[in-house]
Amino acid sequence: MAGEIPDLVAEVRTGTGKGAARQARREHLVPGIVYGGGAEPLAVNFKYHYLIAKLKAGRFLSTLFNLKVEGQEDVRVICRGVQRDVVKGLPTHVDLMRLRRTSRINLFIPVEFVNAEKCVGLKRGGTLTVVRPEVELNVLAGDIPEKLVVDLEGRKIGDTITISAITLPEGTKPTIERDFVIANIAAPRALAAADDEEETEAAEE
Repeated sequence: MAGEIPDLVAEVRTGTGKGAARQARREHLVPGIVYGGGAEPLAVNFKYHYLIAKLKAGRFLSTLFNLKVEGQEDVRVICRGVQRDVVKGLPTHVDLMRLRRTSRINLFIPVEFVNAEKCVGLKRGGTLTVVRPEVELNVLAGDIPEKLVVDLEGRKIGDTITISAITLPEGTKPTIERDFVIANIAAPRALAAADDEEETEAAEE
């Protein structure tokens, strides 16, 4: 299971429609709607600066949140859209979808590399070049992995680690179908430079 799911704090918006939304914006709030999950839609407001900070943190559209609204039960949600002002680009409305434990969603999961001290390539001066520090997976909302683990034990210089080398939790799958690269063990710069010189000399001969 994933670690702590970040909270997303909102308040109930009294009234619906354009009038209530405009009033919310005048009060430096950003209106939103929570729908799905077999329950009635819920109109909410977000404090403007709070929402801006969440948006600037990144991955807002692909992060699973624990929505906290006073007087309501906490519920897992994912953002399905942020409407913005066409001129200033600032948020004007947020659409959130409730998720059941059996709902499938796409989320970015971090990659952790272990046993670096047992990596032959690193011991010989190689460098671990991380191509994807996180991988987008299609997962069940009720069973989200905290991380993906790559074992570096026995890896040699020149080895390439692809997604197929990682044991994925049951029920998860990458959103990219091809066997893409996660990382590789690059040769030391001096060795790489020597190889380049040898290749150049061979070409000249």
